[in-house]
Amino acid sequence: MQPMLNTAVKAARRAATIINRASFDLDQVRVSRKGPNDFVSEVDQAAEQAIIEVLQQAYPDHGFIAEESGISKAAESDAENVWIIDPLDGTTNFIHGFPQYAVSIALRQRGQITQAVIYDPTRNELFTASKGDGAFMNNKRIRVAKRDKLAEALIGTGFPYSDLSGLDEYVKMFKLMTEKSAGLRRPGSAALDLAYVAAGRLDGFFEKKLKPWDMAAGVLLVSEAGGIVTGFSGEGDYFDTGNVIAASPKVFAQMLAVLSPFA
Repeated sequence: MQPMLNTAVKAARRAATIINRASFDLDQVRVSRKGPNDFVSEVDQAAEQAIIEVLQQAYPDHGFIAEESGISKAAESDAENVWIIDPLDGTTNFIHGFPQYAVSIALRQRGQITQAVIYDPTRNELFTASKGDGAFMNNKRIRVAKRDKLAEALIGTGFPYSDLSGLDEYVKMFKLMTEKSAGLRRPGSAALDLAYVAAGRLDGFFEKKLKPWDMAAGVLLVSEAGGIVTGFSGEGDYFDTGNVIAASPKVFAQMLAVLSPFA
């Protein structure tokens, strides 16, 4: 495992310790709202700080883009190395005791995502990838699923939850994808959904208006596991638009045909 990836794994496990400890007494966790249906807990903040401390100790000149802390000065000044951090992807799940959430950490080097860690503390599943070296779960190589028909595919997605202005459009997408696939699932953590595509548990995933920290680690995992990731237009603009389709190659083409009118 590469040194930078090793450090990211150490940071993710440090955050997971905080998350697991808090999960035993959720009634004591302080929660506030960032917006409608958009929550942040003291656990998010403590986990993020733990991640940043581990990474800064190892790489003091690196920048950070983190969900709760925002963009560091180094990242604003176009640092060559920028960590993209979601300390607890699936906060709403976490505060309700629904065990589907994860720590997500990615490293962007000169504009390319090169390292990825997604750690599910409830199942002790560690998903990792380094650019060009493949994708792994608990050190075992993973690949995207082999199904070649959308009609037989299980697809992950994310519903609009805070900004509901796109809800009507999403309902149309939901209807089409429900008709054309074997089923849709909305577990509530985009990072884990993407990791599941990489591991072949889901055949594809789509969502709109994601933030970089929601998908940075996941898109590298999918790519390194043999999948395809683009925006709804079929271009690699997903970090700019927040709109992403990720799937195994044959299912991807069929998903894109359904979803491209919504680009």
